[in-house]
Amino acid sequence: MKRRSLLLGAAAGLTAPAVLIPTAPALGATRPPAPTWGATVPAPRRARSTVPRRNLAARLTTLPTQTRQVIVVGATSYTTTYATLEAYVKVRGRWQPASSPLPARIGSKGFSDNHVEGVPTTPTGVYSIGPTMYGIAANPGVRYPYHRLVSGDWWNENPSSARYNTFQHSSTNPGGASEALWQETPAYTHFAVITYNMPPNVATPVPNAGSGIFLHQFSTSGGNATAGCVSLARDHLVDVLTWLDPALSPRIVLSPYAQLGRY
Repeated sequence: MKRRSLLLGAAAGLTAPAVLIPTAPALGATRPPAPTWGATVPAPRRARSTVPRRNLAARLTTLPTQTRQVIVVGATSYTTTYATLEAYVKVRGRWQPASSPLPARIGSKGFSDNHVEGVPTTPTGVYSIGPTMYGIAANPGVRYPYHRLVSGDWWNENPSSARYNTFQHSSTNPGGASEALWQETPAYTHFAVITYNMPPNVATPVPNAGSGIFLHQFSTSGGNATAGCVSLARDHLVDVLTWLDPALSPRIVLSPYAQLGRY
């Protein structure tokens, strides 16, 4: 329970921002009452957004040419734990919003350009989605291979281990701060791996550079700061996970808004 049990901060400020008007084709979740991903949704009258209405994906310049889905997790500063997740899809060469902005939480010490093991910051950068999604519950309908967690499923967070920052099934704890994934409820009901300090971002994980950065569910009903991961409300998370399509080479960008231009 080491990484997901930081209950720092109340739920204040988690009201969802105003709905953007998506113009991209539907690419995933259709379950009401969550946002309709990619469908045309009218913006509610008199709604105020907590983030200026701008196309964040259009500011990105380092994404691979084959990437046609991108998630931007942005915040107003390096130190806040409150963030907003915005999803975009590329249609006829242009980035279009694929949903309304979603309230998210990040590390209890905010963003960091130099994340290290054991410090509860969320690493900035551009990352892929890991090749397998996981969860304690059954597959909610994701497009990725899905592994339902069982007893003995660990995320190895022992910097001295040859399998540091990887999934591992073992009858014994791999050591260090390794997580017993099957015991992390409700955070790991479903989750995706963010490829920080792992391929393809690095050839092999760098010891002590940090491990186990996931996109997962809030650990509390109102939302809470994390130990470095990005967390969402359950319904929002399922919408995101089922929308992501490996055939579209998705990326996730983690950054304060002021630094997005470097990506």
